[in-house]
Amino acid sequence: MDEELQLRHDRGLLRQRRLRTVHGVQMAQDGHSLIGFASNDYLDLAHDPRLARAAARAAQRFGTGAGAAALVTGYQSPHAALEHALARWECCESAVLFASGYTANVATLASLADRSDAIFSDSLNHASLIDGSRLSRATVAVYQHLDCDHLESLLRTVGASARRRIIATDTVFSMDGDVAPLAELIELAERYDALLVLDEAHGTGVLGPTGGGLVETLPESARGNPDRRLKIGTLSKALGGQGGFAVGPRRSIEFLVNHARGFVFSTAMAPPLAAIGRAAVRIARQATDRRATLQRLHTRLVNGLQTLGYPPPPSRLPTPIVPIILGDPDVAIAASQRLQQLGFLVPAIRPPTVPIGTSRLRISLSAGHSDAQLDALLDALRITLPPR
Repeated sequence: MDEELQLRHDRGLLRQRRLRTVHGVQMAQDGHSLIGFASNDYLDLAHDPRLARAAARAAQRFGTGAGAAALVTGYQSPHAALEHALARWECCESAVLFASGYTANVATLASLADRSDAIFSDSLNHASLIDGSRLSRATVAVYQHLDCDHLESLLRTVGASARRRIIATDTVFSMDGDVAPLAELIELAERYDALLVLDEAHGTGVLGPTGGGLVETLPESARGNPDRRLKIGTLSKALGGQGGFAVGPRRSIEFLVNHARGFVFSTAMAPPLAAIGRAAVRIARQATDRRATLQRLHTRLVNGLQTLGYPPPPSRLPTPIVPIILGDPDVAIAASQRLQQLGFLVPAIRPPTVPIGTSRLRISLSAGHSDAQLDALLDALRITLPPR
C-alpha cells in the first residue's frame, strides 16, 4: 500500500479529503472563504429550507432510518410517494429507489445481463456503468465516444450471437459536459432489438422543459418505444439530496425489484431522504428560471474562455459542466491551487478519472452563482491559465 500511494504521489495523482464548510456556492476551507465551482448542486437546492423542512417532518413521523431492506419492512409511504413522483416526472410507468446513483447503475446492469448477453458501452461512461457491466459477466463491447457508426458495427458483429443486447450510456458525460447522440441511439436500439440504459445523473433537473433529462429535449416522435428504455438517475446532484433511482416500464422495474442485488440486499433509503427527494422533484419540475440561469451562465463562461484562447466545450447543449483541458496533471493541480489562493474552488481532475493526457480543471455551474461571481472567476482564470 505504501509503495502504491507513494507512486500516486510521485505522479501527481494522490487524492486527499479536505474538510470544508459549505452553504450553497459559498464555502470555507482552512479558515478561508471560497466561491465553489466544484459542486453538482446544479439547481442550488442542497441548502433549500423547503427540503430541510420536508426532512424534519419525515424524521419526526417515520424515524431517521428505514430499519431494513425495502422487501422486508423498509418500504414506507415516503418511498412510495417519491417513486410515484419520479415515474410521473419521467413519463414512465414505474420507479424503484436505490441507496445511490452509483448503486442504481451497478445493480441495474448486473441484473439485466449475464454470460449469454452483450453490453455496448460508451468509452467515457461513468465508473458505475463500467462496474455494473463487468459484474454482469456479459460480453462488454466498448464503442468510441459518441461514435454511432462504431456502435453499429459492434451491434452487427458482437451483438449477432447475444441473447440480449444492451446499450449503456451517460446522457450528460460528467467530465466533458457533452451529451449522447440520443436520437441516433434510440434508432439503433430499435433496429438491433436492444435495450437502451441511460444514466441521466447530470441531466436530471437540468435538461428539458421540466428538467426531465436529455430524453425530454427530443420531440415525442423521436423518443422511440419506451419499452426499450430504462433511465437511471440520482437525487444527489440537481435535486440536492441523496439516493438513486431507475424508471421505466412496469415490467422492467418489477424485474429489478426481484433481481437487482443492490436493491434486494440493501437497507432502504432513510425516510427523510425520500421526503427530500419528493420535495425536490416538486420544485425542480417548476424551476424554469433556474434552468434559464444555468444556460445563461454557461454561455457567459464559454464566451469568456474563448477570449482567453480556450476552445468551447464539445457539448451541443448548454450543460453545467465546462472543462478546461490542460493535459499535464501537475499543470492542472497548480492552476487549481492558484485559483484557491484567489478565492475559488475549481477542482483539478486527473487520471484515472480522465484519460492520460487530458488532465483538466472542471468547472461546475449552479443556479446559485451570480454573474458577478462568474466574471470574478474569469478574471482569476485570466491570470492563472497557461497562455494559448
